[in-house]
Amino acid sequence: MRVKEIMDKNFIGVAPDMGLDQASLKMEEHRKFATPVLDDDKRLVGWITALDVTKGFREGKKTVYDIMHHRSDVIYVHENDTARLAVLKASKYKVVSIPVLNNEGVVVGVIRTSDIVETLSHLYEIKVSKIFEAMDRELKGVSWDELMEASAIVTRRSTGKRVTAKDYEQRIKNSTFGEAIWATGGLEKFFVGLIAIGELVIARKVARARSQ
Repeated sequence: MRVKEIMDKNFIGVAPDMGLDQASLKMEEHRKFATPVLDDDKRLVGWITALDVTKGFREGKKTVYDIMHHRSDVIYVHENDTARLAVLKASKYKVVSIPVLNNEGVVVGVIRTSDIVETLSHLYEIKVSKIFEAMDRELKGVSWDELMEASAIVTRRSTGKRVTAKDYEQRIKNSTFGEAIWATGGLEKFFVGLIAIGELVIARKVARARSQ
């Protein structure tokens, strides 16, 4: 997933020479906590937050330029960066929103932690069966029943509990991606399990071919 797929394209911008009172009203009107500072070509020159504006008023500042964080100090991402990079930057620098640039340095969006959380929440609600359907399409020459049987075997090996192919199929129909991650002990273990299932399916397919 790329940054451009989850960024807010309906962002607002302010100019460096805009009065602080105008910038404050614009941010309040659009309910934005932070906004990029743009030149006439919409390129990033700075960044301000509502806290910067409040502090600026207290100190008697007059324009956006007087309070903005200059571009060299602004954390940003590019539209074709992975969403993962935006998550890592938001976490590392403890920011709630990040400007998004295109290859020309023009601001084309803003990605907010709320957008990231919303996207992740949607991903977590995906049915596990959808992931297995995608696997089924990619594993050419393998039937759905064979995939379920391999899944049941891997589950029995990892948990020690008897699980049939039908049990496993019913389980993934009723489970979401988020629930599966919790049940398996984390994202890494979930995907390790998927890899193990894929490897077992292929190994059994090869063994059948050799025995014929």
